[in-house]
Amino acid sequence: MTKQHSELAFLGLGANLNAPLEQIRKATNALSEHAEINLVASSSLYGSKPMGPQDQPDYVNSVVAIETNLSPLALLDITQKIELDFGRVRKENRWGPRTLDIDIILFKDQKIDNERLTVPHYGMKTREFVLYPLHEVAPELCLPCGTELTELLKTIDKNGLTILATS
Repeated sequence: MTKQHSELAFLGLGANLNAPLEQIRKATNALSEHAEINLVASSSLYGSKPMGPQDQPDYVNSVVAIETNLSPLALLDITQKIELDFGRVRKENRWGPRTLDIDIILFKDQKIDNERLTVPHYGMKTREFVLYPLHEVAPELCLPCGTELTELLKTIDKNGLTILATS
């Protein structure tokens, strides 16, 4: 991959089915093995309470920082293929259990809002399972809106978020 044109992006990974700790580790490896993706950093693996219906297993979450020459939509295609390879089934229930979820949280300082992709991720500012792992890999990060990540962390409860393992 040619470094001079690569863009920094942050991806959020989550799973709560089929050995989620291993799902996240294997998905991180799948991302790092892709020819157009350079894995820069990976957070610890965090345990978190599910969003939405509580009658499902707790989640395992992490955030990875990557460099890529891919466009945001091409990166989305790759992450969705990896999700499918890991048994992801997209259902009507937005917050139901899943084998793997990979979200593009940030793509450099770009703002994207179309039918396939919203970046920065629409819910990132209120999700402890995104913000704390993101802070672990990019503690000095400032969001495209100008908000510093450290300031956001002061406003959000950990909600039972715990570190399960290092990456």
